[in-house]
Amino acid sequence: MIEIKHRETGEVLEAIDGSTLAGADLRDMRLNGADLSGQDLTGANLTSSDLAGASLSHARLADAILVGANLKGADLRSADLSRARLGSEQPSRAAMLNGADLSDAQLTGADLRGAEIRYATLKGANVSHADLRGTDFHGSDLSRMVAIKALLIRANLREADLCRADLRDAHLNDANLVQARMHEADLTSLTPDGFAVINLANLEGADLRGSKLRNISAQDTNFSRADLTDVDLTNAILGGAILHRTNLTNTDFSGVELASVTLEFANISKARNAQIPSYKQNLR
Repeated sequence: MIEIKHRETGEVLEAIDGSTLAGADLRDMRLNGADLSGQDLTGANLTSSDLAGASLSHARLADAILVGANLKGADLRSADLSRARLGSEQPSRAAMLNGADLSDAQLTGADLRGAEIRYATLKGANVSHADLRGTDFHGSDLSRMVAIKALLIRANLREADLCRADLRDAHLNDANLVQARMHEADLTSLTPDGFAVINLANLEGADLRGSKLRNISAQDTNFSRADLTDVDLTNAILGGAILHRTNLTNTDFSGVELASVTLEFANISKARNAQIPSYKQNLR
């Protein structure tokens, strides 16, 4: 018999038959504030359970099912959520992780489609190969997050902190990155002929100082009023991109075709290796 107790009061919230919680059926349980830190919940089914404010730090949740679970404000520091299922094609059925602490958590290959993870902390978390399509990270701390080959298509990253994030080979098509902080982020590739993708993404007002965007595909991407100081855009594909009033101080445009790029009132004169078509007007 395993007793699950409240992290502060010590009250027994649930008593589970068996000697382990691995693979346990914990669906629809009221476990808000539970102390599950360090527990082995590998493959456990926690569908629609209330885990708000629960302590799951260092817990093993690999392959667990958390669809519809309430993890608002939960402590998931250094938890192993590899291949865990938290997302859904229907956002209303996805897990809720607003305000949760997922610092240094392992989320490789996890399904977080449509999940709400607003104003949460994922500093140093690993979401490589994870499915984050439509996930809402508004205002979250994703600094130093590792997201190699992650699917962030249509993700909401507005005002998120992605400083020094590893986004190599990631797909951020149509993502909302308005006013995101991304200085020194790496959006290059693991291979010489690979590339990250941010086509149709909105980076208006984003801080990309010192970021690596070599070979990136950024077609029809909005960089209006963004700060691209010291950004490496070597061989980037920028067809249809908008750089209206963008700070391009020391931005490297080596090998970049600028014919179809909107450059009105961008300080292109401070950029490096920019080949400006003669018909372009209203440049600074």
